[in-house]
Amino acid sequence: MEDLVTGAREFWRNRRVLVTGHTGFKGAWLSLWLERLGAHVTGFALPPATSPSLFSLASIDTRIDSQLGDVRDPSAVEAAMARARPEVVFHLAAQALVRRSYSDPVGTYATNVMGTAHVLDAARRAPGLRAIVVVTSDKCYDNHEWSRPYREDDAMGGHDPYSSSKACAELVTAAWRRSFFQTPGAQSVGLGSARAGNVIGGGDWADDRLVPDCVRAFAAGNPVILRQPASVRPWQHVLDPLAGYLSLAERLTGDPHTFSEAWNFGPSTDEARPVSWVVDRVGRFWGDGARWEADRGTHPHEAGLLQVDASKARARLGWTPRLSLEEGLRWTVDWYKRVGAGEDAAALTLDQIGRFETGNIVNRGRNEAGS
Repeated sequence: MEDLVTGAREFWRNRRVLVTGHTGFKGAWLSLWLERLGAHVTGFALPPATSPSLFSLASIDTRIDSQLGDVRDPSAVEAAMARARPEVVFHLAAQALVRRSYSDPVGTYATNVMGTAHVLDAARRAPGLRAIVVVTSDKCYDNHEWSRPYREDDAMGGHDPYSSSKACAELVTAAWRRSFFQTPGAQSVGLGSARAGNVIGGGDWADDRLVPDCVRAFAAGNPVILRQPASVRPWQHVLDPLAGYLSLAERLTGDPHTFSEAWNFGPSTDEARPVSWVVDRVGRFWGDGARWEADRGTHPHEAGLLQVDASKARARLGWTPRLSLEEGLRWTVDWYKRVGAGEDAAALTLDQIGRFETGNIVNRGRNEAGS
């Protein structure tokens, strides 16, 4: 494990990296990890969408070159690309919520589809660029709620605007790859897309996400209200897919032709659990009588079953999840309780990243199961 960490640090040290969406949940974790690895990170995103946010609590704007802007504005994207002069781009900026896509479908497509086109179009004029990782979603698949997990060559689709927009972002990525980044006689740039499952971890305060909803309810002494307690998702701690994105970027840089394609990053099928199971575990780790209730109201469509097959990433990238769902939930609850008690968010986040890197995944927190 230490050899893997050392190799990653050697690759990322002093490397120029642009992260779009660095003010969001996953983008903030990725920015902190890249800074820890020694990269020169530029972030480009709208201001944080929530208060609190990991971006603000960890003072990420003092740790990297943080640029505020909108991926829907092509001139702003072009300026950020020119400022960063990136060797690697991670495109995470997105409207990331299914339920919000019902209230703002046009804005969702503008951000997730045209925003992706703007980033890729600016990237093709960036000198020195070696690799791009476009992060989409496991919801990009045309979900028939099959019992088998979805593979990278399954059809794109989407019942709701969010899922459909992520399928469109995959098509945009594939078109730019074939048209501009893998053309004969040109300098090849590695361009891969990453489709991760439902991500958990400390520092997420978004509305209508399961763990943040639990944290808000339990901290207030209320039951969390569940819309779809039987829905099954491929849950995983945020560090597992981020490790996949980093590994993919390294491979794209070294061999752009071989690795420029779509990649799933998700847990094994036996780790896909229903919402009620996840909330029961979160409640157990939280303590203080945490509980949930079912919401009997009517809600917009959300898939009841979704799993992804990440065997390609395991076989060809050597990536595998390091945290079980149980341990990932334990880390997550521990993060929220300790930050809520006044601990430094940046230090705690970096400590969890360090433990993940070295394989020290047995929880050392003090606030488990009501303790």
